[in-house]
Amino acid sequence: MSARTTATIAFGATITLNETEVRALDALVGYGDDAFLKVFKEKLGAAYIRDYEAGLRSFFRAVGRDVLPALREIEDARRDLLKAAQKRVEARATEPAERQKP
Repeated sequence: MSARTTATIAFGATITLNETEVRALDALVGYGDDAFLKVFKEKLGAAYIRDYEAGLRSFFRAVGRDVLPALREIEDARRDLLKAAQKRVEARATEPAERQKP
């Protein structure tokens, strides 16, 4: 019987993105990893990206899993805010003039 010892080290990074940056990231990954890699290799060469293809594919999956749902939440929040504002405007339009606040 033999024993084997292995060690695993994991690193993580947290970044904060604004809406414009999230939309840019959406545009970047929108065509998929295969299309991105094809164009990258054609325009910049395959040698540089070869060692990072697996990481790039993982990154694209992570963006789809973690970042794009945040973009949908932004869009939902904006839609909800607009609906609430519209209801407020409609409610003010139906109030008697003496009850309306400036």
